[in-house]
Amino acid sequence: MTATAETTLRPDVTAFFHEPTFTCTYVVADPTTKKAAVIDSVLDYDPKSGRTGTATAEEVVEHVRARGLTLDWILETHIHADHLSAAPFVKARLGGRCGIGRHIDRVQATWKSIYNAEPAFRTDGSQFDHLFEDGESFKVGSIDAAVLHTPGHTPACLSYRIGDAVFVGDTLFMPDFGTARCDFPGGSARTLYGSIRRLLDLPPETRMFVGHDYAPGGRAYAWETTVAEQHRANIHVHDGVDEAAFVAMREARDATLDMPTLLLPSIQVNMRAGELPPAEDNGVRYLKIPLDAV
Repeated sequence: MTATAETTLRPDVTAFFHEPTFTCTYVVADPTTKKAAVIDSVLDYDPKSGRTGTATAEEVVEHVRARGLTLDWILETHIHADHLSAAPFVKARLGGRCGIGRHIDRVQATWKSIYNAEPAFRTDGSQFDHLFEDGESFKVGSIDAAVLHTPGHTPACLSYRIGDAVFVGDTLFMPDFGTARCDFPGGSARTLYGSIRRLLDLPPETRMFVGHDYAPGGRAYAWETTVAEQHRANIHVHDGVDEAAFVAMREARDATLDMPTLLLPSIQVNMRAGELPPAEDNGVRYLKIPLDAV
């Protein structure tokens, strides 16, 4: 393979780890054209005071500017339940189109009802600039990219394959932490198993970047692995674990888990492509906390 082809296939990936929510934001850049994508940005949010902030997202913006990158895409792997998206902030400063999976309409319809959102809230995904279909192709600069619909954690989860790298959101974690929970509305352990097998069918050398890390056992935070390593060592779905065993494990484990701290604040923002709910007649925006509904 020539040096030019090798560069084209391998994007530069820079991770920004947000320790309060254990979330990884990625800047994925084509070193040839300097075109880039931001995946799963984070808006700072203090649940005690209700204050939002952009310090974390500003680090991403400054990185893009300092390296002379042009932002083509602001990509969401799914509607996150553990952090608020900073997509509108990033877009206002850098441009780019905000994309998510087409099945977001199912998630929006479910949560519009739970929050009793305003009648004008649309459940057709139109808050986003682009709704990706399964198998759809796009580019980051000159680097080929493709979309894999990987539901199970939520009905709308996507993984983005960009060159030799795949960004899997919450579908898989580092091998020593396992796999996503499936007990949110519309989740399914059986569906997740199928999605994971699809990811594990990618070439073994594929670089895999996860959406979160929780540093089990006190190890250093990590977010990059490979398809081969997941086959060998993922504690939930290593080679030899069949669907029935996985579903039994996942459902039993999910029954013991607490809900994420920011689930109720975050989803009502993220289902709006990161926009805060509309201000009320006093000029203040409010987040709703539905009681006994989830």
